[in-house]
Amino acid sequence: MKYNLFLTYCFIFVTNTRYNEYQLPNYFVSQIVFANVYEHQYVFASSFLGKRLESNIFEIRIKMAKGKKVTVIGTGNFGSTVAFILAMNGTCHNVLLRGRNYDVTKGKALDMSQAANAARQHTIVKAAKGPEDMAGSDVVVITAGAPRTPGMSRDDLLLMNADIVKMYAKEIKEHAPDAVVVVVSNPLDVMTYVALKATGFPRERVLGMAGILDAARMAHFIYEKLEYGAGQIRATVMGGHGDTMVPLPKFTTVAGVPIEDLLDSEEIGEIVKKTRNGGAQIVNLLGDGSAYYAPAKSTTVMVDAILKDTNQIHSCAIMLQNDYGYSDIVSGVPVMIGAGGAEQVIMMTLKNLQVKKFQNSIATVQEMVDKLYELKFFDDI
Repeated sequence: MKYNLFLTYCFIFVTNTRYNEYQLPNYFVSQIVFANVYEHQYVFASSFLGKRLESNIFEIRIKMAKGKKVTVIGTGNFGSTVAFILAMNGTCHNVLLRGRNYDVTKGKALDMSQAANAARQHTIVKAAKGPEDMAGSDVVVITAGAPRTPGMSRDDLLLMNADIVKMYAKEIKEHAPDAVVVVVSNPLDVMTYVALKATGFPRERVLGMAGILDAARMAHFIYEKLEYGAGQIRATVMGGHGDTMVPLPKFTTVAGVPIEDLLDSEEIGEIVKKTRNGGAQIVNLLGDGSAYYAPAKSTTVMVDAILKDTNQIHSCAIMLQNDYGYSDIVSGVPVMIGAGGAEQVIMMTLKNLQVKKFQNSIATVQEMVDKLYELKFFDDI
């Protein structure tokens, strides 16, 4: 285990006790400074209380908190940006990149590590040679997945990405059994379901990132309409990621002011529509590829909440267990995120129309999950 740097001052009272090979005199040893201490290293302490301890130097062994490690699977634009943001923020001590091409992955890892040094951050980014390198990960982020190509049906894409996620989930189960898994591969809710089944982890430790991104998009469209309040807008969404998401204006505020007090129903409806199509809009504008800056930042918000045990509330995809009236299906709901992943599902009172829209969202995800069962996809798990 590796240990973080720290600086502390302490006072030790010594009463003719033998420390290693040294017999210390009977008085206070004061203001011992520990710094840059790792496992298997020692601090040498001396003190001044009117006279020096001269040769009476002793060794103190200390144990410190483990440096955090995050593995990012997938080194495309999305996965690479997730790793880069983690490195720039100094969120963790180690970031491991797992990609299909080792040389390309190593090149990106080197570039990011050098950028972290330019930013005066302690994060080291490395490339994985194999799945065993994931060992000791606190969080594993799955970004890997195939894009939809011309002529490919929705079911084709579903099965292709499900195979990819299942493969990596099995690796995580073997090599990082204590990690919290954050899934961002699409279709998000179904891939989260696949990862949960393939790892066999408790539901708290397999989450899908979508709600934070959708809320950020909704907040942006609110700002576009209001032209004020940037950074103070708190939007809330739930349900599946995509066309069936359920934005919740009732729980959306600008500097604490309910959005329903600032915009009329027609304007809010326009914002809701834009939020649902937020990802597609970017795809159409780019012409080739999809969004990755906002999705990557949203992912790191989740990782940060886990590593720092913030207990912040975010909307995330999770396996429902008697939550909002549903069980054994994944959907986005507000959860409290901490060191254990989803520490608690937060229940909200929904309006009748929102209940119906959430039901439709659940049904869409259930249809895709049922398709995988029809194809006997889970038979080897």
